[in-house]
Amino acid sequence: MTLKYSILDQSPISQGSTPQQALKETAMLAGHAEKWGYTRFWVSEHHDAPTLAGSSPEVLLAHLGAVTNTIRLGSGGVMLPHYSAFKVAENFKLLEALYPGRIDAGMGRAPGGMPRASYALNNGKPRDAAKFPEQIDELRMYLEDAIPEEHPYYGMKATPVTETAPPVWMLGSGQSSALLAAEKGLPYMFAQFINGEGGQSFAKSYRDRFVSYNGSKPYQGVAIFVVCQETEEQAERMASSMDLALAMGAQNKPSKGTPPPEEALAYPYTKFERLLVEENRKRAIVGTPKGVVDALESLAAEYAADEVMLVTIAYDFEDKLESYRLIAEEMEKRRTG
Repeated sequence: MTLKYSILDQSPISQGSTPQQALKETAMLAGHAEKWGYTRFWVSEHHDAPTLAGSSPEVLLAHLGAVTNTIRLGSGGVMLPHYSAFKVAENFKLLEALYPGRIDAGMGRAPGGMPRASYALNNGKPRDAAKFPEQIDELRMYLEDAIPEEHPYYGMKATPVTETAPPVWMLGSGQSSALLAAEKGLPYMFAQFINGEGGQSFAKSYRDRFVSYNGSKPYQGVAIFVVCQETEEQAERMASSMDLALAMGAQNKPSKGTPPPEEALAYPYTKFERLLVEENRKRAIVGTPKGVVDALESLAAEYAADEVMLVTIAYDFEDKLESYRLIAEEMEKRRTG
C-alpha cells in the first residue's frame, strides 16, 4: 500500500502576530494541503496556551470544511476526559452531516494544558482520565446509533442522525494508548513529535494485540515534526525557531510566540538547553526534500506505518507553506516515478 502523508496543524502563533492570524493561516494551509494531495488535515486542542490558537477543534473543523472540498478533516485530538461523550458525539455527527465522509474523530486522554485549565474545564474537580476507555465505548455507541436495549439511554439519538459515522481514532504517545487502540480495534496515531522514544515498540504492540471491531484492521500512523527547505542551511535556519520554541516550552519559560530565526540563532543557549535541543531533534526531521522524504519513508518502515502525519512549526508562514509544498512535490515525483 502506498504510504499516505497528512498534516497536523496546532495553529501556532508567531512572535508579533495574533491568534486571529494564526487561525487564518491554518485555514489557508488546509486549502493548500488539499491542492497538494495530502490525505487528511487535523487540528489540535490546547488550553490556556498563549502561543497556540487551537483550543476547540470541532469549531475550527466546521470552518475548515467550508473552505475545502475533498481533504479529510479531523481532530488531533479532542481531549475526551474533559467532556461528555454524548456531547462530543453530537459535535462530530453535526460535522459529518455538514461534510459527509470527510470527518475523523481523533480522541486523546491527555489534559491539553496545565492543571489549572483542567480544573476549569471540569468545574473545579480533578480530571478523571481513568474513565477514558469507557468513554471511547460510549462515543462509538452514540456515533453509530448503537445504544443497546438494556442501556438506560436506549432509544435516544445523538443528533443529527447521519447515514455515515465518522471513524474514531486513538491518539497517544505511550504504550497504554497503543494497547487501548488495539483492544478497541481502532486506528492509532502515535505522536512522536511529543515522545521521541519507544514508538516503534508501541506500534508493534498495537499490531500484535489488535482485536478487530466490525471487521476493522490495524491502521497505524506516526506524527512527527518536519522542516523542509531547498538546502540544508535554509532548513536549519528555519528549524532554529522550532528548536528555541520547544526549549522554552520544556522549561515553562515565558514566550511571546514562535521566535524569528534571527533571534533563535543568536540565542545564548546554556549547556542544558543545548542538550534539550539535541533531545528534541529525536522528535523531528529537518532537511532537503529528498532527505526528508527518505527519512519519512524509513520512519514509516520502522513503525510498519500506513501513514505519516507532519507537524511544522515556523516563524514565517511562507516558509511553512514551502516546507509542505516541497515534500508534496517530492512525494509526487516518487509516485509517478
